[in-house]
Amino acid sequence: MTTAVAFETQTKTLIDDLKSVCANYGLGNDGNEFKIITQVFLYKFLNDKFVYEVKQIDTEIANAKDWEAKLRSYSDEDFEMLTFQLNESTAVLKPAQFITSLHQKQNDPKFAELFDNTLLGIAEANSSIFSVITNGGEKIVLFENLSKYVTDDRDGFCRAIINKLTAFSFEHIFSEKFDFYAGIFEYLIKDYNTNSGGKYAEYFTPHAVAKIMARCLVKGEVTNASCYDPSAGSGTLLMNLAHQIGEEKCSIYSQDISQKSSNLLRLNLVLNNLVHSIPNIVKGNTILEPFHKEKSGALQKFDYIVSNPPFKLDFSDYSEDLDSKENQERFFAGIPKIPKKKKESMAIYLLFLQHIMHSLEDKNGKAAIVVPTGFITAQSGIDKKIRQKMVESKMLAGVVSMPSNIFATTGTNVSILFLDKSNKGDVVLIDASNLGETIKEGKNQKTVLTETEEEHIISVFNNKEAEDDFSVVVSYDDIKAKNYSLSAGQYFEVKIEYVDITAEEFATKMKGFESNLENLFAESKSLEKEIQENLKMLKYE
Repeated sequence: MTTAVAFETQTKTLIDDLKSVCANYGLGNDGNEFKIITQVFLYKFLNDKFVYEVKQIDTEIANAKDWEAKLRSYSDEDFEMLTFQLNESTAVLKPAQFITSLHQKQNDPKFAELFDNTLLGIAEANSSIFSVITNGGEKIVLFENLSKYVTDDRDGFCRAIINKLTAFSFEHIFSEKFDFYAGIFEYLIKDYNTNSGGKYAEYFTPHAVAKIMARCLVKGEVTNASCYDPSAGSGTLLMNLAHQIGEEKCSIYSQDISQKSSNLLRLNLVLNNLVHSIPNIVKGNTILEPFHKEKSGALQKFDYIVSNPPFKLDFSDYSEDLDSKENQERFFAGIPKIPKKKKESMAIYLLFLQHIMHSLEDKNGKAAIVVPTGFITAQSGIDKKIRQKMVESKMLAGVVSMPSNIFATTGTNVSILFLDKSNKGDVVLIDASNLGETIKEGKNQKTVLTETEEEHIISVFNNKEAEDDFSVVVSYDDIKAKNYSLSAGQYFEVKIEYVDITAEEFATKMKGFESNLENLFAESKSLEKEIQENLKMLKYE
């Protein structure tokens, strides 16, 4: 077993153990369990990361038989000098805030209070780098008072938690990369990132979709890129995009109306060495109050935008507020009408699409957006106006129509829309709807692409290849001629296959046709005669 696999197993066991503790104290399937599990895991990760980084900087501590005793012997001034050398992605902890320190004091009276104050102290000391902000400027810090969610024996609960955190150290896995942490993150939140959370539930964008979006957007070397998601959720799309560019070569920006998803994204950024972007993570309503702006007040423009926006979300409470002069340019195609019934069917994604187009960097901005497949062929309304703008502004790069049930949580067929402000040439349309294999995920059916199929889609898109019944390469004029349809199937050629045969084979076939016709005609005459005779026998009684 490799080191990475061993630590992945240990990490998943830790997560299961924390869930077991919560269950034993009456928090199993409780809405607050999510907060406890994710925050305790983050405390463990930051604690071990601090220890790891300190040992990298100070060889005396690294080589000491008791590294903690050596560190505690430092004066306040020496300790502060040591922390100044830390990478900005490393949270600063004091020795009294270490997991080992709490473990040693677990039998102290009011241990729950000590536990909570320790986490709150870490959050306050590191708030300038690790806080998510709201539209109104309020800071959402790393940790909160966790023992308050337990009604009985809070000291016992906190003791059980701290004992689980001492089983092993993360120190040996900080050299691991994106793929390792992506699996850990998904396992950590798999029970909390479902549609059971109500109207603002976050969904995992399937890895195949996220991978295709990132690989088709990022080509060649990229530096100093701004990457944005206006409906970020837990950050799957942004993490894949950042990994494709290089975490040190980009800055992440996001906004999401859900505090839960903003906290998840922060955790994802910490795990994936993107702490420098945490101050750009905003909890707020992107459509009503977009946060990221230039000093002039204009919306900030981004190099890359990825998004899996909500398809159905009630925005009736603030729809009238969107119809303002300052929003006319942003929502150029209009604001979807509020249906009298089924408010949850509102096409809010049309607002996100227009917002994304407006937020793209003017010269080379690129975007990938998940849309309902119905959007790419709608023949009227806002849908068509948006497609028309994409074509006439020459910013459309292509479309990939995905298999049905690529999302296990929704039956809506989806396509990935690719925009590229620098694409003045041909457009690639791919119909991947027949790919993948169906598997069962819980009660739902899900379609999963193989790695070979993923690579095939990416290769065909990036190389602008035309394949029979799979992909076409069309011009902007071709799309205009098809009434701005972006469905690959409407551009496939209808082919008639011709087979070469000899004169003798042709004569034989014709003879066979003549013989069959003669037999059919003879049978027809016989039936005609029989019907006439039967009619003569009919009498009125």
